[in-house]
Amino acid sequence: MNDNIKSGFVTIVGRPNVGKSTLMNRMIGQKIAITSNKPQTTRNRIRTVYTDERGQIIFFDTPGMNKPKNKLGRYMRNETNYCMNDADVICYLVEPYTFIGDNEEEIISILKNIDVPIILIINKTDMVKKDDILPIAKIYSSRLNLTDVIPVSARNGSNIDELLSAIFSQLPEGPLYYDEDTVTDQPVKVIAAEIIREKALHALNEEIPHGIAVIIEKFKKRAGKESITDIESTVYCERESHKGIIIGKNGSMLKKIGSNARFELERELNTKVNLQLFVKVNKDWRDNSLSLKNFGYIQDQ
Repeated sequence: MNDNIKSGFVTIVGRPNVGKSTLMNRMIGQKIAITSNKPQTTRNRIRTVYTDERGQIIFFDTPGMNKPKNKLGRYMRNETNYCMNDADVICYLVEPYTFIGDNEEEIISILKNIDVPIILIINKTDMVKKDDILPIAKIYSSRLNLTDVIPVSARNGSNIDELLSAIFSQLPEGPLYYDEDTVTDQPVKVIAAEIIREKALHALNEEIPHGIAVIIEKFKKRAGKESITDIESTVYCERESHKGIIIGKNGSMLKKIGSNARFELERELNTKVNLQLFVKVNKDWRDNSLSLKNFGYIQDQ
């Protein structure tokens, strides 16, 4: 490690489904944040850590910015605002289109009032021609005081090294906040719950995933058998009709979610996993402050 190392906090912002979690996972070289093509996949600020000889970047992956429709949505917006105000650098992630919609306009209006370096990241460049990138960069550069513009593909990893270099160039000199081998401060139970929720997001239809939460009730290595971890988890939904869909005919959907989750949990934990899933109804929990607190979305009342 160099003597004059750099370190700082970097917040990734953008509208829903632009690829923030995929990008963050790609930069740190490990899957921490869950991904799907459904809105509201990321609900909390997820902190990950990238360290090399230049120093350390602490990334905040934030929920997609859109208009809140319930208390959960307002919590998610507060998470994003907190991360932006606490950042040394903001990475603003957009798709490779010149059209600026309402969500982008709102993000731009917020970023105009934040006095930190802003790096525009044009994602999904594997989907367009190289000549299409410059007009996009010009449009956003005319709206914001950008430190840099980096085209990337979070999916295939192109230009990730250039992006990391651009971020380090804007960070102040400072100490390492975490050990060099740390990649996240997320508790393993939280990561396990998110893996289960991701598999539910992938398996279920468009409507239900917005209204599910996953809680780990039991997480324990089996006595005398350290290579086996017993996990009991509850999937909460908002309607009895949703419960039936999540369970599926003869339990087929819940078995599918459990099987897919078990496969990834075993890979992440490097143990055999005995996973038991249950489904319960908590009506309209996204608008219930007590439920949001119990599910870990609100820390203080």
